[in-house]
Amino acid sequence: MSFPFPRLALCLVPVPALLCACDGLTRAAAVPVHYVSHQLCSAAFVGGLEPDQFYRESIEPEIAPADTFIDYRVDRAKAEVTASMKGVVTSRASWLGAQGCQIQHQGVAPRVAAGGNARGPSLLPPIAGSSVVTPADPRLAAALDRAFAENRQAPYRRTKAVIVVHDGRVVAERYAPDYGIDTPQMGWSMTKSVVNALIGVLARQGRLSITDPAPVAAWSDARDPRHGITPDQLLRMTSGLEIGDSMTATWTTAFDPSAQMVYDMPDMAAFAERARLGAAPGSRFAYANGNTLLLSRIIRDKVGGDAGSVLRFAHRELFDKLGMTGVTLELDAAGTPIGSSHMWATARDWARFGLLYLNDGVVGGQRILPEGWVDYSARMTAGSELYGYGAGFWTNRGSGSGAAYRIKAGLPADAFMARGIHGQYVIVVPSAKLVVVRMGPAYTPRDDMEVVAHLVGDAIAALQAPE
Repeated sequence: MSFPFPRLALCLVPVPALLCACDGLTRAAAVPVHYVSHQLCSAAFVGGLEPDQFYRESIEPEIAPADTFIDYRVDRAKAEVTASMKGVVTSRASWLGAQGCQIQHQGVAPRVAAGGNARGPSLLPPIAGSSVVTPADPRLAAALDRAFAENRQAPYRRTKAVIVVHDGRVVAERYAPDYGIDTPQMGWSMTKSVVNALIGVLARQGRLSITDPAPVAAWSDARDPRHGITPDQLLRMTSGLEIGDSMTATWTTAFDPSAQMVYDMPDMAAFAERARLGAAPGSRFAYANGNTLLLSRIIRDKVGGDAGSVLRFAHRELFDKLGMTGVTLELDAAGTPIGSSHMWATARDWARFGLLYLNDGVVGGQRILPEGWVDYSARMTAGSELYGYGAGFWTNRGSGSGAAYRIKAGLPADAFMARGIHGQYVIVVPSAKLVVVRMGPAYTPRDDMEVVAHLVGDAIAALQAPE
């Protein structure tokens, strides 16, 4: 779960003249302007969503009250979005087809993926037909009603999609108006769990050891204190790098390296690799997007080193085998997946991804992830007990207040989840043979966790108890 950018930071820079007087404030102001252009571009050209509605529901709550200083324009002919803060800071994001949208940085030519991607056969049996699955059980229907119930006043929950998958089949499904089976939605930090899967594929293929020093060229000198950082520590957010904070949003977030990396850097991993070491690798849990972006570049470099190679690898080895046909994994200008946060996929695609982990990394009899990888991913990281974090997944498997809170709210003790900010969830419950997907921009406390936990509890009760 990563926070895209600060709601309050722009309150510090309401006067354009102030921006001109201070380079630091100008850079901080660039973060939300880039955020607006990129997210609106992706919503319009990847998700096929109505831009003004998306802005009101997903962006405005994040930047208010400073939204009054930001203007945007969607150019469908050029497939781009321009955003500006009173003409002082301007950002342009362009749609580049299969690699989604990308912020256009002055003097930096984007690396466009060369060649197409021939879709491979799905190993996962169909999880539903071509129509929305209306639950036959009235208790599941009531659970969906509760999941979609809206607050009478802000903060709104804005549920867009809910899918309940039991024993490999969709048993309940619902979408908000203007959303449907084929609507891609942004997963935010659920993308980190996808990076976990791609790292797992490389490990199974023998191309990467997660316990050896991470193959980062800038750290190759054994005298570099960062040399010993491992992919395992990057997955578990225990690298020790001083790379910003992606867990909390405060008035300082626009000044935070993590936010500036994702929204103001053409080569995000290059920015992350320059971070100094603030703690011994493995000794401190600190959730930061840079860890996952370094893993994203490792994936890119291991499979060919360019935009086209990494997209073909992701589709051939993961998405196609799962039948995930509505996926867009966005890249930065260096051709590296923005693995911290920027994958769009349909709700059913996200459900298929959850089934990979429900089935211990095996699809259609073929092992995709190494044996034991799922349990490794769901094993709680020491030091994360306040949150309950594993290796690219959030988890209830362990002690600490984070897991205890979720268990009390209704999630079983063996549950683990891909989780993105503002209410994006793929929850896996092996004991119930269950995957639950919830998506939509919820600006509610704890990202609507209580409601989602209640949904999971309702589904388990309906599926296990006789009518």
